[in-house]
Amino acid sequence: MALVARKPIQIFIAVQKALFWRELGMRFSTSKTGLFWTFFAPFFQVFVFSVIRGAVLHHDTPYSYPLFMAVGFIAFNFFTAISIKSMGAFEANRGLFVYKQVKPIDTIIGRALVELYITSIIIVAFLAIGFYAGEEIVPQNIPMLVVGFFWLMIFGIGVGTLLAVGNTFFPAIGKLISVSTILLMFASALFYSVETLPPFAREIVLYNPLTHFMEMLHAAYIRELDDRFVDYEYMLLWTLGVLYFGLWFYRKLEERIISQ
Repeated sequence: MALVARKPIQIFIAVQKALFWRELGMRFSTSKTGLFWTFFAPFFQVFVFSVIRGAVLHHDTPYSYPLFMAVGFIAFNFFTAISIKSMGAFEANRGLFVYKQVKPIDTIIGRALVELYITSIIIVAFLAIGFYAGEEIVPQNIPMLVVGFFWLMIFGIGVGTLLAVGNTFFPAIGKLISVSTILLMFASALFYSVETLPPFAREIVLYNPLTHFMEMLHAAYIRELDDRFVDYEYMLLWTLGVLYFGLWFYRKLEERIISQ
């Protein structure tokens, strides 16, 4: 019986399925503490920052501040998990590159899909806790929220590809990015709304594309907020830019990445 050659899309889907289950198995089996922290971290972050804010600022917001924080931290953790974990994707899966069907870029996409799966579970957990507590936590614009998270995933894949290629040849990049993550968190409108900032600070944080993503997701979830400070063209420019340069450098250096 003659073998039927599989189409490229079929090969890609088969590779992604294998990488997804491999990555998921590694995440769930390596460390119970790490697994627990993966799901518990957003709850802990929301609790800590809500307590700090309550101790420092005593005025109420017209919306649920813990909900505001939850949306921000889930989205930010989702983005950083994709982009930062991608830096080690090539090295962690180097043994698979002996199979010609598996390309280094596949490992980044596989990790992104795992993070999407884990984030979906975290969102469901937040919704379940909110319903149990009697909170009004139904998103006001579910389609926009879904678009926002998928768009953020694509942006994360672009940034992750760029960082993964750079980190392969310049390991110092990984250390620099890890240190700067905390600064990025404070500059991305996770626990404050852009409209509450003075004009000069607002102008500065809006240079950060992640700020626009956070404002978009907050507006999609919380009915008291809107997206008037979101520049969708700016977000698209950044997304296409990091994807283009990430994939361009990857294509130029793919053979060297595999042979490293």
